[in-house]
Amino acid sequence: MMRTKAALFVGALMMLPTTGQADPYDMVVLQGLDKVTARVSRLEAPVGEFIRFGTLEIVARTCDKRPPTETPESAAFLDITESKPGDPPTEVFRGWMFASSPALNPMEHPVYDVWVLDCKNMASNSEESSSSVGSE
Repeated sequence: MMRTKAALFVGALMMLPTTGQADPYDMVVLQGLDKVTARVSRLEAPVGEFIRFGTLEIVARTCDKRPPTETPESAAFLDITESKPGDPPTEVFRGWMFASSPALNPMEHPVYDVWVLDCKNMASNSEESSSSVGSE
């Protein structure tokens, strides 16, 4: 099973066009689903900092996005651990997630789903929020 996933992952990477270089960003935009409550949450995780989603601790190690002139793709390398009271933390997911193909390398967890939506810079986030206030 794991070997099949690895082969699919490598095959998908080989199909991606390599004409351009992805640009690094300092924040990853995630979406999380609590399967018990059916609540969907939008999460913003600064690269290198831990955020919590339920019992999960998520840290984005890097977030890359292709320039607008290339085929759209955002990808993030995530470390996700679960910390339950009274239990030692356990690693749930470590690897790359791709916004255009969330099923390519999904996190497998009985209660939570997490997937990448986009990459952005913190500076552009503050500019967007200040410009949107005047336009409402």
